[in-house]
Amino acid sequence: MRILGLVPARGGSKGVPRKNIRILCGKPLLQYTAEAALQATLLTQVVLSTDDEEIARVGQECGLDVPFLRPASLANDYSPMVVVVQHALKTLAERGVEFDVVCLLQPTTPLRKARDIDACINLLAYHRADTVFTVLPIPSQYNPHWVYFQNDQGCLYLSTGESTPVSRRQDLPPAFYREGSIYVSRTKVVLEQDSLYGQELVGYPIDPDASVNIDTLDDWERAERMLGCSRDQ
Repeated sequence: MRILGLVPARGGSKGVPRKNIRILCGKPLLQYTAEAALQATLLTQVVLSTDDEEIARVGQECGLDVPFLRPASLANDYSPMVVVVQHALKTLAERGVEFDVVCLLQPTTPLRKARDIDACINLLAYHRADTVFTVLPIPSQYNPHWVYFQNDQGCLYLSTGESTPVSRRQDLPPAFYREGSIYVSRTKVVLEQDSLYGQELVGYPIDPDASVNIDTLDDWERAERMLGCSRDQ
């Protein structure tokens, strides 16, 4: 099974400007993802998709392949990630390089480990799933069995459609949300279904104390603390 490791890093980030190459605890943010991807044993090739020449240069210095630059039209705030992934797969296929599976590794989640990448790929094969992605547990107070929506008349109803909520916390089924650091999807799902998910999904739980998704300066400072280089120390 040929597996593409794809690292998307556009130049126009807003919350933390130029965050993909901003220095975090002594090295560019992008380098954390590059190191994990290159240490994983199951990725056939690791490619950087970027629209930005400076990011491309830094990516190459980190050991990533940069066989193309992404069009600017696929690097704005409204570009769906599935289209970015499709562009990479199609561009590589046009050059005679095809993959069975794509592993999406966003540099804004720098704490993932190589062993987690390999574990997600193994789960995909074991379950014959369409997609495996990393997840975090939802706290019980936000479990769908305890969450209410409001209709147009202002009345509340359970998000599950049930008439009454589960009465005891101990009886709540486990619930999860996307953690964002690893998505492993079959190429045919991405290209034929225009989806990073498909129908058969498997979650890979991540330790909440080892996960951060950098979107704001507060997130950046949290990452510094977790990596042990906080400016407050």
